[in-house]
Amino acid sequence: MFDNVGDADQRSKIGTYNIAPTYTRIINTNSVLNVGGFVRRDGYNYYPSSNPLADLGPIQSESISQYRTLLNAGAHAELTLHKGINDIKAGAVYRQTFLREHDNVGLVNSTFNSPCVDADGNPQSGFTDPGQCAAAGLVSNDPSVGGAFDSDLLPYDLTRGGSLYAYFGHTDIKELALYVEDQIKAGNWVFNLGIRGDLYNGLTDTGQAEPRVGVAYNIKATSTVLRVSYARTLETPFNENLVLSSEGCLNNVLNPLLACTAGVTGTLQPGFRNEFHAGLQQAFGKNIVVSGDYIWKYTHNAFDFSIFGNTPIFFPIDWHNSKIPGFALRADVPSYHRCSAFVVMSSVAARFFPPQSAGVGATVGAPGLPFRIDHDEKFNQTTHVQYQVPGRLAPWIGFNWRYDSGLVAGSTPCYNVIGVNTLCTGTSTTLNGQPAIDLSGLTADQEFQAGFACNGVRATPTTALPTPCLASEFTSSLISILHQH
Repeated sequence: MFDNVGDADQRSKIGTYNIAPTYTRIINTNSVLNVGGFVRRDGYNYYPSSNPLADLGPIQSESISQYRTLLNAGAHAELTLHKGINDIKAGAVYRQTFLREHDNVGLVNSTFNSPCVDADGNPQSGFTDPGQCAAAGLVSNDPSVGGAFDSDLLPYDLTRGGSLYAYFGHTDIKELALYVEDQIKAGNWVFNLGIRGDLYNGLTDTGQAEPRVGVAYNIKATSTVLRVSYARTLETPFNENLVLSSEGCLNNVLNPLLACTAGVTGTLQPGFRNEFHAGLQQAFGKNIVVSGDYIWKYTHNAFDFSIFGNTPIFFPIDWHNSKIPGFALRADVPSYHRCSAFVVMSSVAARFFPPQSAGVGATVGAPGLPFRIDHDEKFNQTTHVQYQVPGRLAPWIGFNWRYDSGLVAGSTPCYNVIGVNTLCTGTSTTLNGQPAIDLSGLTADQEFQAGFACNGVRATPTTALPTPCLASEFTSSLISILHQH
């Protein structure tokens, strides 16, 4: 029925302009005033395939287009004053963000919302009403008899003669920030003291006072600087599709497409973060400087992203809290015989804790247990070495090397006899009485991207591994596989 629909050809385009004039007035030798305004507009277009039915894929059941705009405008003013051991800065920032979200979505999977199923519960194509099932020897999928058919989706099912559903969401977000800070230099000590107040008025309203303090001590005899700091910050929701995420579950058409969770409030609430830093900087002569910091971030109402079905349209969601510790190291060789170099290294553990408190469209493999988002990375580093060839107009020669240990995107399939899927994706099972893993929930491309192999045979983008696969024979070239007994 839907042969020759053509190739998938989704595209996206972003258009941006940014204007930010600033006026600076030197009042006297000890004070400076800066006043400025800004306006920036981002327009994002996502285009589906010419034939929406071509967007059907192994994990995608919808075709969607989007035109989303974000206009951010505001003004700021800062006064800087130097007096004795004090460097004082006070200022205010007002910004208003205009969000507009246009989405057109339709179903392209004929079995996603079928009115009829066979005796084994398998959805059937070619029907538009549960009343047609009995005559075809099938079973009604109507909710009145325990089925899952949703009549609200039928007008927007492109495989059953429907049309695209048009969604429009909009809001204006107003933010005001007032701050004052003072850097005090006293001998070998440097103190940074400040407080900031934020008022956020969007889909929800909140305000917060945010103290900040930092202390550094310079041990001149050893060229060492020790430092610690603390900051309290207001964490506001991401703006990308904020209205869709906050209000989508209240929409009868979008609700079944967004994996809405019972008991989760829709509107995303701003959160707060307590952030701590401890670090040092050490100079070795004139040619090497090493610095390092350890960072702790504790956030209540922690923001993450989820996606619309399995389309590229993403939006913010809100978890109960997160804990993000990590370190950053840097070594610099400013200049040595025309050579300069630096290396930076870091590690971060991004742990988020259920339950989901707001937004739509999220799932967690093990309810109640913390999980890691894709910001989590065990180790990465970048090295740059540069040599300046002698001569006034001579070129320089540089070399860069970067290493990433990889981002955590979710749990891996593994065997776990404690309980089905307690700590593992996939399903623990047996093959000829031996521990095995059911991989039927993964597509061939997902297995290929993860480097999976069964008994030495690798998955390809189009050919999945045999399932179930013995746990002892299940391997990956990219990640570590756990075998729990």
